[in-house]
Amino acid sequence: MTDTTLRRRVRGWMMFDFATQPFYTLCLTFVFGPYLAGVLADAYAAEGMGTEAANAAAQSLWSGTQTWIGVGIAICAPVMGALADRAQRRMPWIWAFSVLYVLGTAGLWLMVPDASQTGVVLVAFALAMVGAEMTTLYTNALLPSLGPPGEVGRISGSGYALGYAGGVVALFVMLLLFAENEAGVTLLGNPPPFGLDPEAREGTRFVGPFTALWFVVFMVPFFLWVREPRAPALGRLTLGGAFGDVMALVRQLPGRQSLTAFLLGSMLYRDALVALYAFGGVYARLVLDWSTVQIGVFGIVAAITAGVASWVGGRLDRRHGPKPVIFGSVLLLTGALLAICFTDRTMVLGVPVGPGSGAPDLLLYVMGAVIGGAGGVVQAASRTMMALHANPARPTEAFGLYALSGKATAFLAPALIWIGTTATGSARLGYLPVAGLFIAGLILLAWVKPRGESETWSASPSPA
Repeated sequence: MTDTTLRRRVRGWMMFDFATQPFYTLCLTFVFGPYLAGVLADAYAAEGMGTEAANAAAQSLWSGTQTWIGVGIAICAPVMGALADRAQRRMPWIWAFSVLYVLGTAGLWLMVPDASQTGVVLVAFALAMVGAEMTTLYTNALLPSLGPPGEVGRISGSGYALGYAGGVVALFVMLLLFAENEAGVTLLGNPPPFGLDPEAREGTRFVGPFTALWFVVFMVPFFLWVREPRAPALGRLTLGGAFGDVMALVRQLPGRQSLTAFLLGSMLYRDALVALYAFGGVYARLVLDWSTVQIGVFGIVAAITAGVASWVGGRLDRRHGPKPVIFGSVLLLTGALLAICFTDRTMVLGVPVGPGSGAPDLLLYVMGAVIGGAGGVVQAASRTMMALHANPARPTEAFGLYALSGKATAFLAPALIWIGTTATGSARLGYLPVAGLFIAGLILLAWVKPRGESETWSASPSPA
């Protein structure tokens, strides 16, 4: 493979992050998630629930949905990864799950303000999330083949930086042109274009089709430039055989202390991070009563910080390795979460503030920047660490186990939020138990080798 071809392949691979980030930025966190929570809360209130109870019920349904989707992904990802490794083909799976992603995101349009299509929309969201997570599994498996171990951190960080840039641009477009506030106008002060009806919240609901179209357009470089070399299959393409491969890898874990500690630790801190991303906008809507536009601005601040921090983090990763980068980032995330849990309209960090104070809003903007920056860095560095533990001959199997570890307890953070919210009756204090996941993840990092197991596989043939 020539240097030019490899560079183009790396750039094409990075475009996947650019194409998919709007799902997490727009659909999961800053536009669709808060909009859905607000619609559900209003519907519950209309049925006679009090405001606090309606908010808690909306948050519980949203978190429960993500819990079950995460369980399904956790069960399927390792075996699906092993199947791809056996075939030595990942691109067909990326194509298939890309179609699922596009159909699911487009279906989010159906979330009408009267909540009458909630069931259908939650199914569409499930399809979109499965598509996003499974395509990520297969594209992550290509990472070890994009450069030597010392360069993987820079490539991973740059990919995340580009992804967050895509999220920022997409969010700007949604806020400026489509997402309407209570007055029916966008951030530019105009109604949504193309005859979209503000009364029916069609501008905000357009986030689904917009995200689908964004993916279709910006995945073109990926499919044009990323090629897999032809290689003989490693075994018969049977579910039984793939399951056997996964079990063989699992049986190796007791003798691979670094990999085991990393999988368990990242399982906990990534689960907590996903909860922060998924419920940050919901928190702003339910606790501080922010509008969609305010939440969008919050998202822009967080995404810009994440993009810059991911790029810088990739360079720090190349210089110092991923372990210290992960450790510092998780510490920052823990502090930000605790700060948010003790802030609402009446207080900041537990200190009372007067009515109408802007201090709670300012605190959340600052913590959003911290969460965005540290979160982007920890994801990129964790992807690097997994690549340093993966056998180059079977990277998808290893990243399937990584996906399993990330989803095996995907129910845990939403469940902790659900339990905390139900027990306290507060959407704010419901987040507090998630801090324990960050702390437990930090403790497990002590057993992770700074360079992973890259030297173990140094003599292994690269699949690309």
